[in-house]
This record gives sequence, C-alpha cells and structure tokens, in this order.
Amino acid sequence: MSLTSAYQHKLAEKLTILNDRGQGVLIRMYNIKKTCSDPKSKPPFLLEKSMESSLKYINKKFPNIDVRNSTQHLGPVHREKAEIIRFLTNYYQSFVDVMEFRDHVYELLNTIDACQCHFDISLNFDFTRSYLDLIVTYTSVILLLSRIEDRRILIGMYNCAHEMLHGHSDPSFARLGQMVLEYDHPLKKLTEEFGPHTKAVSGALLSLHFLFARRNQGAEQWRSAQLLSLISTPPAMINPANSDTMACEYLSVEVMERWIIIGFLLCHGCLNSNSQCQKLWKLCLQGSLYITLIREDVLQVHKVTEDLFSSFKGYGKRVADIKESKEHAIANSGQFHCQRRQFLRLAVKELEAVLTDEPGLLGPKALFAFMALSFIRDEVTWLVRHSENVTKTKTPEDYADSSIAELLFLLEEIRALVRRHVKVIQQYHLQYLARFDAVVLSDIIQAYTSVAKAPLHLHENADLAKVMNLIVFHSRMLDSVENMLVETSDLSTFCFHLRTFEKMFAMTLEEPNMLRYAIAFPLICAHFVHCTHEMCPEEYPHLKNHGLHHCNSFLEELAKQTSNCVLEICAEQRNLSEQLLPKHCATTISKAKNKKTMKQRQTPRKGEPERDKPGAESHRKNRSIVTNMDKLHLNLTELALTMNHVHSFSVFEHTIFPSEYLSSHLEARLNRAIVWLAGYNATTQEIARPSELLAGVKAYISFIQSLAQFLGADVSRVIRNALLQQTQPLDSCGEQTITTLYTNWYLESLLRQASSGTIILSPAMQAFVSLPREGEQNFSAEEFSDVSEMRALAELLGPYGMKFLSENLMWHVTSQIVELKKLVVENMDVLVQIRSNFSKADLMASLLPQLTGADNVLKRMTIIGVILSFRTMAQEGLREVFSSHCPFLMGPIECLKEFVTPDTDIKVTLSVFELASAAGVGCDIDPALVSAIANMKADASSSEEEYKVACLLLIFLAVSLPLLATDPSSFYSIEKDGYNNNIHCLTKAIIQVSAALFTLYNKNIETHLKEFLVVASVSLLQLGQETDRLKTRNRESISLLMRLVVEESSFLTLDMLESCFPYVLLRNAYREVSRAFHLNRVPASTH
Repeated sequence: MSLTSAYQHKLAEKLTILNDRGQGVLIRMYNIKKTCSDPKSKPPFLLEKSMESSLKYINKKFPNIDVRNSTQHLGPVHREKAEIIRFLTNYYQSFVDVMEFRDHVYELLNTIDACQCHFDISLNFDFTRSYLDLIVTYTSVILLLSRIEDRRILIGMYNCAHEMLHGHSDPSFARLGQMVLEYDHPLKKLTEEFGPHTKAVSGALLSLHFLFARRNQGAEQWRSAQLLSLISTPPAMINPANSDTMACEYLSVEVMERWIIIGFLLCHGCLNSNSQCQKLWKLCLQGSLYITLIREDVLQVHKVTEDLFSSFKGYGKRVADIKESKEHAIANSGQFHCQRRQFLRLAVKELEAVLTDEPGLLGPKALFAFMALSFIRDEVTWLVRHSENVTKTKTPEDYADSSIAELLFLLEEIRALVRRHVKVIQQYHLQYLARFDAVVLSDIIQAYTSVAKAPLHLHENADLAKVMNLIVFHSRMLDSVENMLVETSDLSTFCFHLRTFEKMFAMTLEEPNMLRYAIAFPLICAHFVHCTHEMCPEEYPHLKNHGLHHCNSFLEELAKQTSNCVLEICAEQRNLSEQLLPKHCATTISKAKNKKTMKQRQTPRKGEPERDKPGAESHRKNRSIVTNMDKLHLNLTELALTMNHVHSFSVFEHTIFPSEYLSSHLEARLNRAIVWLAGYNATTQEIARPSELLAGVKAYISFIQSLAQFLGADVSRVIRNALLQQTQPLDSCGEQTITTLYTNWYLESLLRQASSGTIILSPAMQAFVSLPREGEQNFSAEEFSDVSEMRALAELLGPYGMKFLSENLMWHVTSQIVELKKLVVENMDVLVQIRSNFSKADLMASLLPQLTGADNVLKRMTIIGVILSFRTMAQEGLREVFSSHCPFLMGPIECLKEFVTPDTDIKVTLSVFELASAAGVGCDIDPALVSAIANMKADASSSEEEYKVACLLLIFLAVSLPLLATDPSSFYSIEKDGYNNNIHCLTKAIIQVSAALFTLYNKNIETHLKEFLVVASVSLLQLGQETDRLKTRNRESISLLMRLVVEESSFLTLDMLESCFPYVLLRNAYREVSRAFHLNRVPASTH
C-alpha cells in the first residue's frame, strides 16, 4: 500500500478515537459488572422468585430462545415486558457497543497490517503507544465481558421482552448472542483472532526491550546513576534536560507491563521463535503478580498465562518459565519495590527542595519533575494492587509501607510546584521552541528534501524522529501541562481500593514521624475526578460521594487528632497553672512560719513527702529524658504542619478548607473541656469554684492563643465561639454548658440550703456563709459566693449567662409570689379591716389572730429576699467585670441611668434599666422582676383586684413582723451584720417586689412603702406593750429591720422613718443587741 493511501486512512486519528471510545465501553462493562454483583443495585426482577424459572430457561437456551412457543417458561417476562425494556435498555446497548467496538478494532488492525506500519516506541512514540493501548483496552473489554455472570440473562431477557413488545427480535441480537458465546473462553478466542497481527504486535513490543530493562533497574543502580539529582553535576544544573526518547522517560512501567503481558498472551507464537521476545516476557513476569485491567479488576498474571499455555502443545518450557518467574516475583519483587520506594523518598525530597528554592530550574528541568511523578505513581500503584490482592504470603511486610504517606506527599508537592510555576515552564519552552526547535527542524527537513524523490521513512531517519519527539514534549510543556500532570501522577486508583487507602491512612497516624505528611490523603481525593468518563455519567455521583466522603473522613480524623493533642497539652498547662492557685501556698506559709521549730527537729517526720514547688518540672539533669509534654509538643508540631500545609483545595467542584475542620473540632473539644473543668457531679452536687474554673479556662485559652500562627485555624474565632456558647443554656451540640451547670447548682444547692437555714447571707463578708451542723457534711458556701467568686462567675458566664441565671432566679421568685397572692386572697377580708384600723390597738388585738399563714408569708418572702440578694451579688460581680472589660461602655450606661427621673415615661425607664441591668448596674426598679411578674399566668381577676392584692400583701407583711421576735434565730449578729434565719433579706424582698408590683400597676411606689413603714412601725411599737417575754424575745433585733428597710430603698428616708418610728428606739435596740452579742462571747472566750 502506498504512503498516500496510508495517510488517507488516518490511522493515528482512528487510534485516538477508538482508544477513547474503548475506555468508555470498558467503564460501562465495569459498571454493569459492579451493578449486577451487588444485590442492592441489581435489576429488581433478577431477584424475584417468580422470575427464577424464566431466568434459568433463558440462560439455558441462550441465544436460541423460542419466545412464541415458550409462554409457559416466559410468562413472568411477558407480564413485565415494558418494565424489563425500561430497565435493560442501557445494559443491552452497552453490549451492542462492545460488539461495534470489536468490529472497528479489527477493521483498524487489519488496515494497519495492510499498511505495513512500523512501530517503535523510541521513534513514533504516540503512534506505538496508541496501538498497544488499543490492543490492551480491547482485551480488557472482552475479559470484563466474560466476567459478567448475568450477561446471557440480561441480553436474552431484553430480546425476549423486545420480541413480545414489537413482534420481532432486536436487529443486533443474533450477532451479539454469537459474540457472547464465542467469548465464553475469551483468551483462546482472542489468541486465534490476533494470530495475523503477531508481526506488528511483537515488533511494537520488542521496541520496549531496552526501555523496559532500563526502567526496571533496582534502587542501587538508580543510586549509583544519581537518578533525579539536580545537584550531582552543578555545572549542568541549568542545562536543558534532554533525551533521545523524551516521552519514554516518564512512561508508566505499569502500562508497559500491561502491554507486554497481554501482547504476548495474544501473540504467544513469537515466544518460541524469538529469543528477544522471550527475554522481555520473562523480565516482565518477574516484576508483578497482578496487572490492572481497569480500576480494581486485575489479571493474575502467572495463573492466567500458565492456564492458557498449558492448553497449547509445545509450550512446556514456557510453562516452566512462568513458574520460575512467579517464584522469583514472590521472593524478590516485594523487597525490590520497597528499596525503590526508599530511594525515591530521598531523591524526590532533594529534588523538591531544590525546585522550591530555585523554581526557575523548572524550565530546563521540567522533565525531572514529570519523571519523579511517574516513578512515584508506579511504585504506589504496584503497592496498592498487590497489597489488595496478595492475601497469603510469608512476607506481609513487603506489601505494606508505613512510610507511604511521605511518597504521596512528595508527589503532591511536585504537582503543586508545577502548577504554581507553570508560567516559568511555559515561558521557557516558548523560547525554546522558537529559538532552537524551529531552527533544527528546518535544517533537518531541508537536508532530507533536497534530494530528488527522496522517500522519507521514519525508521530510517532516527535523528528526525528524536527532534520530533523533543518538539512534541516542548509543545506539551507549553499548552498541556495539566494533562501531563494527570498522565504522570494520577492516583485515582485509590477510589477503587478504598480499604487499602484507609489502611494506609491508619498506618500513617500510628507513625509519629509520618504525621506531617498525612494531608496527602485528603489531597489525593481530588484525583478521583479523573476516573469519570462521559460514556458513563451515572457513575459521577457515586465517585463524587466517595471522593468527598473520604476527604471529609480523613480531615475529620486529622482535625480530631490535632484537637485532642491541643487539649491534652492544655490540660497539662492547666495542671501547672493549678499549682499556682493561692490554696496551695498554705503548706509553704506554714513551713516558713514554723521554720525555727522545724530546725530543732533532728529528723523529719516519716510519711511527709517533700512537695515540689511550681516550676520544678522545668529542671532537667538530662535533656535526653523525654517527658509526656515533650511527646505531646512533638506530636502537635507534626499535626500542625499537616493541617497548615494547604489553605484550600478542590474535590469535585467543592472547595475544602482544612483549617475549618480543625476549627470545628477545636471548638467542640474546648466546649467539652470547659464543662469537664467545672467538675460537676449531679449525684454529690459537687462543682468547681468559679475562680478555679476561670484559672483553668485562662490556662487553656492562653495556650490555644499561642498556637495561632502554627495551626492555621482562626483560634480567636474558636475561643470566641466556645466561650460564647458557654454563656448559653446549651452549646451547638445540644450539650449542657457551664451556664446551665452553675445556674442549677446555685439554685439547687446553695440557695436551697440558704432557704432551709443551713446557709446564711453575711452582709459584713458580702458572701453566703455555711452554718456548722453536727452530722452534716456541707460545702463551704463562702468559697462559692464571695466577691472574687461572683466576679469569676460573671467573667465565665458573661452578660448572656448572667441573664439566664437571673431568669431562672426570677422564675423561683414568681413561684413564691403566686403562693403569697393566694395567702393574701385567703385573708382578704381580715387584711382590709386591718388596713383601715391598724392604729386601733383593741380592734387589732381581735383581728390579728384571725390571720392564717402569717409564718408562711414571712418564710416565702424571706426566700424571695435570699434569691434577690444572691442576684444582687451576682450583678455586682458582673458590673465589676464589665467595667474592667468595657469601661468605655460602662460610663455612658451609668450616665444614661442617672438621667432617669420619677417623671420619665415608665417604658423608657424600664428600657434604660434593662440596659443598665445587663451591665450589672443596680436599679431602683428591677426590670427582670417586672418582666417576670408581668409574664405570670394571671387568672380572671382584673388589674384593680391585682393591685389591691399587692397593697394587702404589704399590710400582711407589716403586721406579721412581730411574729419574728419569737424565733430564737432572729437575733441580729453584729459579726455577720445579719440574722441566722436570713430575715435581713426580707428588706430587699419587700422593697424590690413592691417596686416591681407598683410599677406594673402604674402606681406610686413611695406612697405604698410609706404605708408599709407606718403599719410596720405601729405593729412593732405595739410589741413593746406585750407582756409575754417569749413573744418579745428578740424585739430589739426585729426593730432593726426598720432601719434596714430604709437603707435598702431609694424611695424612703430616715426622716420618713423618724415620723413613725422614733430613732431613739433604734439606738436603744443597737445598744441592746451589741451588749447581748458581747455577753454571749465572754463565756466562750473565758472557756
């Protein structure tokens, strides 16, 4: 055939098109095989019991199925024929595509033979590669077709349904059925078909001999040749990296193995007749136990070859060669590839370091980068397919590599370098093409075309071929760099070896020195997009899910490990910080105080271990001693390097930010850690002091803040979010926060015991104080309620948390108010008469005994006072913290509050007071209490009746005060500035509840408080005329409540009190109380 007719056949174009088409058909066969092997995705009627007989009949009679005379067997098919057509059309058409692909392949192969094409990988690289790729792709399609167990049923059932629906068979069915039968034993049939093509195939394969032998050199040979080293010959560093076979330098060894194994399987005749073919074949058999057909589908090289050759006569020696090669591969290939991976780790690390430092070298040395990528990819894919398939071996360590992450990382680094400096590569090769390649090519072509009628045969003009190959490479460097990266470094195979992928990741996490490379695993998930093919779009969502799922899981695990490490160091830092708390210095102070006594002792007491002072952990005699903190810091350094390696990357159009995973995990862990630091025990009702928790939280936060520049995460946002969540009742995970824990604890433990009398409020100490009780083990209330603890609580909970605390306190207050109102309603008539006749002693003597529940009123009002007193203390702590953090805000708030007058609109007043209250500023009217009372469920009574109840409540309280004198606990303690039954809290309850109630009813607060003063004064003055000493037991102490009421209220003055309760009585009461207090202490002191 003439050269012109060969060009007219457009062989290169056809090879390119058919290879792409073949890949699509191969992926469709793979997809059908996977779908039909999984019961979840299998067509539903293949699993129906009613279809069993029909399926057996079709499988048995295929392809000669008599549809018309087999209604007994095919009845179920007839009933569901439309559904079967709908389900199986894609499957059937895919099989038809295989048949059409087969026809086109053989047509092209015959044309190539007729044209007597010459194949040589070093001369016409692309043409030879496309030819061998087509043979391998076609063989893979046929082998995969034969592995689909349900192929006969799928094709036969579709044709039956088609004939039932349309009255005739599908036009393609006869040929398709025959093809399926022919390829029941695919390799035998393929060897028959490829017999005529042996010359072309063997010629193409033999051109690989030198290249394949060179690329299969061991690590020692690579090392002696200083492969991939740019600095081995410094003077030549900027010289362009050239080769006579540029594209062959980065050609995948796995691809060559596939060509050789499958090529000699199909054209095995040359193995007996050509010693060179035999040498190449044996060399290839010694390299791998498995080769890939597609994705995770492999060909077990030695078994398949031996089975095929055993069926041929005269192949005994070849079978012996196979067994020998298999033994060699099992014994040596694992270690051989292990050593190559070790070499690549060092060589590529050096290459990456040089190129990072001098990216300009990527211009002349771009070939080195692509060679490094190709070598790494070959070693990784070899390891993946063998670790997946070699299950029984005496040397399992040969098929596992705990340092694989470093290779993957270096591959990603080289890829990133090429992408980052692609402009350097393009600019360099643009100039190279213009100033060198064009000139050389012009000179060569001129020389060859100057002779008359000179035929131009490429295999006779090697120089021209070399120049053309060089120009092709330079052209690809100019406009196909991304395609080159995919060709040389695509690791999308991991998408189909997920178990191995996950196992490698798990091994990496177990190796501390490999942690810095772990980011390579999520980065490789970005490769999965290269698995897709336009002929199989239904795969895209599944591949996308695999990629995103594994990327997420890897980053989640890395973020989890990093946050765990950070929090462990935080816990250690908190332990060190905890040693500096004031409570731990008692021993040191005691020793210093008793220093003289200690010197007099000859020997120290046994059982008294010397306590290390804070900071002792930093003193080390030997630096080689590794502490737990050292290990944690080293671990964190490695993890920080991996998490901070890339800012973002893309996986299937999704942009991934590793720092966000870390931020999310850190935030969740910090939330849990803060709650853990609180140490709340629901059973024993134990909890950490707010000041100790605050010290621990500060230790955590200060360490996390110090990591800002290393972790890559926005630690300020992490801390801010975590602390802000702790000011809410629940965090973002729905777990309880310290706000909820401390709110519950103060209500259920401290305030409940204060209500029962085991804890009292001491205004002198500005704290609640526990009263010692025999047989009861109580906590020390002052350790949880003094000024410093309230400040710490306010700093931990913040304004939001303190508001939540206030709301819960107010709920308990309103519960008591509801009960108080019920008591007032029960005594309504008597209270109305008392209000009108409180100054008439005779009438009062008869009315007072008619009141029921007076003690209950006083008790409930005292509980309200205790709660409100605690809230005032908490608010004061909040005010001090707020003033410290935001002094520029506190000034304007306090100024705004001062502008409020009694004449200001009540809505404006409450709005200003609410703002002030949120900052911890005390207000005459408590907006939280007003809001809580307003939200109480009211009955059908009118506002006038409610107002009347509020007025009578004050009257009830005023006339009930004398009853307190009978209680032995109602003695005023000068030391505590209060009473042991907390009745001094009554004053706060009376003032704040009155202010809230009368604000709500829009009445004058001062008027009603004056009325209370008058009635209370009269009641207490009448107590002076009482002759029963039991009833007047603590009369003087109770009288002091009048002074406390006035001091508590901004609406009352001492002048108002003087008008109804002479001050001389208060002075006498103070004197008596003071005298009694000191008399009680004298015996105790004497004793």
